[in-house]
Amino acid sequence: MAFKLKSLPLPYSLYSSPRQNPNFMLSNHRLPRRFAAHSLPLSLCLSSTASASTFHRTAFVTARAFQSDELINEGEEDRDEEMPRQGEKKELANQGIWRQMKDIVMFTGPATGLWICAPLMSLIDTAVIGQRSSIELAALGPATVVCDYMSYVFMFLSIATSNMVATALAKQDKEEVQHHISVLLFVGLSCGIAMLLFTRLFGAAIITAFIGPKNAHIVPAASSYVKIRGLASPALLVGWVAQSASLGMKDSWGPLKALAAASFINISGCIILCICLGYGIVGAAWATMVSQVVAACMMIHTLNKKGYNALAFSIPSGQEVLTIFGLAAPVFMTMMSKVAFYSLLIYFATSMGTHTMAAHQVMVQTYSMCTVWGEPLSQTAQSFMPELIYGANRSLSKVIILGLLLGIVGTSVPWLFPYIFTPDRMITQEMHKVLIPYFIALAVTPPTISLEGTLLAGRDLRYISLSMTGCFCVGSLVLWALSSRFGLLGCWFSLAIFQWARFSMALLRLLSPKGILYSEDTGQYELLKLKTA
Repeated sequence: MAFKLKSLPLPYSLYSSPRQNPNFMLSNHRLPRRFAAHSLPLSLCLSSTASASTFHRTAFVTARAFQSDELINEGEEDRDEEMPRQGEKKELANQGIWRQMKDIVMFTGPATGLWICAPLMSLIDTAVIGQRSSIELAALGPATVVCDYMSYVFMFLSIATSNMVATALAKQDKEEVQHHISVLLFVGLSCGIAMLLFTRLFGAAIITAFIGPKNAHIVPAASSYVKIRGLASPALLVGWVAQSASLGMKDSWGPLKALAAASFINISGCIILCICLGYGIVGAAWATMVSQVVAACMMIHTLNKKGYNALAFSIPSGQEVLTIFGLAAPVFMTMMSKVAFYSLLIYFATSMGTHTMAAHQVMVQTYSMCTVWGEPLSQTAQSFMPELIYGANRSLSKVIILGLLLGIVGTSVPWLFPYIFTPDRMITQEMHKVLIPYFIALAVTPPTISLEGTLLAGRDLRYISLSMTGCFCVGSLVLWALSSRFGLLGCWFSLAIFQWARFSMALLRLLSPKGILYSEDTGQYELLKLKTA
């Protein structure tokens, strides 16, 4: 319920250099046109790409200056250097699934905790509230849609911050970094205030329209939750900007410490206010709101310790506004498509009664907790995924095995331990009805996140936004048709179809001749440079 960051893979690829894949090297033309790499000093380029480019440029100059036999000897040296690289690829492909999972987690490092904290807090809130009241558990679903899903609209702030900060750091321009941070902090604060006013003025009306007249008895609880959570909206978005700036500086420990503290405050406050003092869903809202404010303050403090003034706000110019929105627009469309589909999923579930709504809330939170373990795959997709899905050492099955393992674990929790979340037998029966589509949707999610992360790292943003929009349109029609006929079971089968459609479209794009894996192939890249020389 606190801070969620879904867009880390995109900016991270700008400065990620460890384990650079020989089949997938980001070249400078992938950067935004405004930050074209011709303005960067040679020594400040991405390490692997820069070294490779420098080597080949030197090779071509030598080839022009000396005799052809020297060029042949130089080619032999290239082949000698290529042999250890191919050996590394073979060794990676021969690794077992457990070793590979370990490498991925170690590569991602403490940033993994950024994805785990938020769904873990939501899952604990769901369990605590569910033990007290089935009505409040049902109200938590539409309330979180208004609070959390509406905040995802502003996820472009995270993307723009990490991208612009990382690019400015590559030029070692500290003043430009400070300017970007100040501008984005102002944009975040302005959007947060607008979000606060919106929830205060229209929160109850949105909840009423979303729930419908059949479930009017849960409107007061959901409305109170939304109004309290809305108080933290400015801190939430400012915290996102500060967190993304730290990540753009390759600092994941600072945000992790902040979210760990927020998680502890939220869990402790939820237990004390909900169980000990009996405030229920209102107590959970206050605990979450306070934890978000504390996390934002800690992230601002982290930036200040790095020598930047995180409390300096600058009004952006018109050109800067266009740059921010132009950079994040494709990912904004992608996020909006996913948010809209998940919102429709909850909307259709709300028309099926209180117990069905409560069961759906439990399953959604468990699903979110499991899928979050696939997010580190997205951030490491730039280095790992090309070796796993392309060439002689293709091993997409290993990523699918990870999805199956998460599917089994995620399904076993609501199947074997449903009373962790609620003592109501009618709710647990509804939970058990959707276990099959739940497993189908969950198993394919990690591979889907990995493939989409590879597309993001390659900046194939137009295809991602268009494909996600198409999946949303078709998925919405399928959701409407299946939910009206099969109820909650139809909703979850619709989610499974939505996830498998995303997986199929991302995989087909990567394997197509126009995909980034083919265009960034080492052989083609070197041949093009040879022709140019």
